[in-house]
Amino acid sequence: MTAYIIRRVIAAIILVLVVSAVTFAIFFLVPKIGGQSTTQLATQYVGKDANPESIAAVKKNLGLDLPLYQQYWHFIKAIVMGANYKFGPDAAVCHRPCFGYSFKSHVEVWPQIKTRIPVTFSLAIGAAVIWVVSGVVIGVISALKRGTIFDRVSMGVALAGVSLPIFFTGMVLLGLFSYKWTIWDNVEYVGFTTDPAQWAWNLILPWIALAFLYSALYARLTRAGMLETMGEDYIRTARAKGLPERTVVGKHALRAALTPIVTIFGMDFGLLIGGAIITERVFSFQGVGAYAVQGVKDNDLPIVLGVTMVAATFIVFCNLVVDLLYAAIDPRVRYS
Repeated sequence: MTAYIIRRVIAAIILVLVVSAVTFAIFFLVPKIGGQSTTQLATQYVGKDANPESIAAVKKNLGLDLPLYQQYWHFIKAIVMGANYKFGPDAAVCHRPCFGYSFKSHVEVWPQIKTRIPVTFSLAIGAAVIWVVSGVVIGVISALKRGTIFDRVSMGVALAGVSLPIFFTGMVLLGLFSYKWTIWDNVEYVGFTTDPAQWAWNLILPWIALAFLYSALYARLTRAGMLETMGEDYIRTARAKGLPERTVVGKHALRAALTPIVTIFGMDFGLLIGGAIITERVFSFQGVGAYAVQGVKDNDLPIVLGVTMVAATFIVFCNLVVDLLYAAIDPRVRYS
């Protein structure tokens, strides 16, 4: 088990480095291939009305005139150790992990991401609990009651949940519960440490909007996995031994059906931590996704680069956790 964990951790570190290299190439090499010069890139730091001397100084201080491999080394070094930048006569210290300064606001990117992570994490963790619990429970019951009214109704609702986009579900919830009935008349993010009760209350509608889509997917996936597993020989053997049905379903059938659930959950949760863009936009939450949209709209390269790296790191980490959970769920993984 220890050797398995070490292999997965090393693989995760290598994957993060590969992601950083690909991300760096996309944001620094592709613009050059497209015809953008280092002078144009440096101009975004100092403004369009800057003089040639300021632009040349920025190019030198940011290392934009260095070979690509040296720029990549400085990029990795800044993430790990931080960096010092000079914008004309001004100097600034970019603390680790350093993703640079915004072209538009000249504010350090990482602190801006860090202040928005609790918003996105709060949105993701609550919705994840709802969709996993509801999706797995409904999927198991539907599989056990195959062909009944409950099965048909639940799968019909699940099909609707998969078909309806999040922005539609979110707007319907806001229209009904915030504007018509004013149960949630002011849906805005409140920090957990500020008021835990208000934090949870204001997040109920976003949680439901986000969980409705995913719980539908998980219900259908769980149902399909349970139907396949319940027909296996070892399930018939367990029943032949006289084991209670609860033990057969919970310990043997569901455990085997959870493998694809764990796989897709690691991807889904990692993507949401990287930014639940649509949900944040619908409910006007200032999370990581909204920050990424702002960076794209402003053509602000450091913001987009920083959010991309943070999101990729979260996804890699979640997949590492999934790999470790495999060993706990499926004993065959530990002995492979």
